[in-house]
Amino acid sequence: MKPIAAFRQVEHEGLGTLAEIFAAAGFECRYYDMFAAPPTRFDPAEHSGLVVLGGPMNVDETNRYPHLALQRQFIQQALDAELPVLGICLGAQLLASTLGAEVRPRPTKEIGWYTVDTSAAAADDRLFRHLGSQPTVFQWHGDGFTLPAGAVSLASSPLCPQQAFRYGQSAYALQFHLEVTETMVERWLTEPGNCAEVSGLSYINAEEIRHRLPDELPPMHALGRKLFAEFATLCQPHA
Repeated sequence: MKPIAAFRQVEHEGLGTLAEIFAAAGFECRYYDMFAAPPTRFDPAEHSGLVVLGGPMNVDETNRYPHLALQRQFIQQALDAELPVLGICLGAQLLASTLGAEVRPRPTKEIGWYTVDTSAAAADDRLFRHLGSQPTVFQWHGDGFTLPAGAVSLASSPLCPQQAFRYGQSAYALQFHLEVTETMVERWLTEPGNCAEVSGLSYINAEEIRHRLPDELPPMHALGRKLFAEFATLCQPHA
């Protein structure tokens, strides 16, 4: 089977539970570390799917991070080939930007546990029908995007009107992190850059985020397993 590609922006943001679900479906996951050695080419025909992971940079910081422009090029190639694409956080913003949407900072950052409202269209969506109406999810983002032309809005929140969308039949953008594990959350909370970000926000409490992990993580993982398994099924025809 062809591997599923994962564009990794920083070392501490990996596939999390996605790796287990892809492995159970028979897929190898191939990381492309954009922060270290970005590839000079990406051939959709050599992959079963593409996951674009999150990171602390903004989509327009291409002078500082040239690989962001490269990723938009690769995402467009994947879309043209109708390869399944899953963008998470920054990955969602890169997908939105590739599709011509505006990406800009939101007035309030979402970091920690938040409820999102799924749309009426989500009930009939292959992936999002598993989430129910108001799932609690893990967030870590400051930017948001407008809905790309031709895309279907799948989730929203009071602080971020566009939380998720589908474009075509197999390209998905999620602002939130269904893939995180307890180890990942702890690493994010102790990573120096993230610590500085959280310490500057009076409305974010790292200890409260940790305290809620035992209650919030298991039900979120149950939802995420169903959604990600459906994405893996979308990748099967390309395997």
